[in-house]
Amino acid sequence: MDHFSSGAAGVLVGHPFDTVKVRLQVQNADKPVYRGTFHCFQSIIRQESVFGLYKGIGSPMMGLTFINAIVFGVQGNTMRWLGEDTPRNQFLAGAAAGAIQTVVCCPMELAKTRMQMQGTGVKTGYKKMYKNSFDCLLRIYKQEGLRGVNRGMVTTLVRETPAFGVYFLSYDLLTRSLGCEPDARFLIPKLLFAGGMAGVISWVCNYPVDVIKSRLQADGVGGVNQYSSIADCIRQSVRKEGYMVFTRGLTSTLLRAFPVNAATFATVTLFLMYAQPENRGPKDCEPAPTQTEEQTRPTNL
Repeated sequence: MDHFSSGAAGVLVGHPFDTVKVRLQVQNADKPVYRGTFHCFQSIIRQESVFGLYKGIGSPMMGLTFINAIVFGVQGNTMRWLGEDTPRNQFLAGAAAGAIQTVVCCPMELAKTRMQMQGTGVKTGYKKMYKNSFDCLLRIYKQEGLRGVNRGMVTTLVRETPAFGVYFLSYDLLTRSLGCEPDARFLIPKLLFAGGMAGVISWVCNYPVDVIKSRLQADGVGGVNQYSSIADCIRQSVRKEGYMVFTRGLTSTLLRAFPVNAATFATVTLFLMYAQPENRGPKDCEPAPTQTEEQTRPTNL
């Protein structure tokens, strides 16, 4: 229950920022709808109401339990198999967890992206292509089969594997340097800071891949495909918009990364403090299972 609650808190806090990120990443460069992060927030609320910021939230909520279970199991078992708790092993365990959870993450983010793009700039009265996230995946499967449902799998794998490795490595190094012993002063703020910064660092390292992933997953809506492959997507994007295309939506992402991870840490800490006996709490500040299970990012970080 604590794992789901902390993850749900992160999704609720971060989803509006994610919607803005996706809209900025995939908008037409020839006819841009949004001038920047703040303008995008403002436009969505004005044109689609505040609920427009939460389009597609059903998908990450549905996949939350599965992703957390996979990440927790793989990261914990990998650390036990590696045998020694070192920064290098934290990176390897995180990378393994990121790679394996891609199987769930990719279809989940495909549905999320399609739902976030639906009804852009329209409050009511438009014909919805998808009723909800499940209906979205079902329709894609009927039209394109498993290949369609797994659109963007390679780019998701390329993004998630190093992202989770960097995430767990950053968290481990930060908590060690901050001295997060159980009796340390300001322990909770230190853990919040470490988790938030780990999310920011992870996103900065893998953001260009996320831009391409979003464009590939948004491609094909309405039956028209603009990109024939990953390489073609990169080639067309750079040719039309230059290398700055890989920073589209970055501001929103970084604004999202810190509070999402901070919210996750705060929720986990409260459950550890009030719902579990003291002798079951974390014995040190390294990413023990109760603290690292929810640090799945970078949602979605």
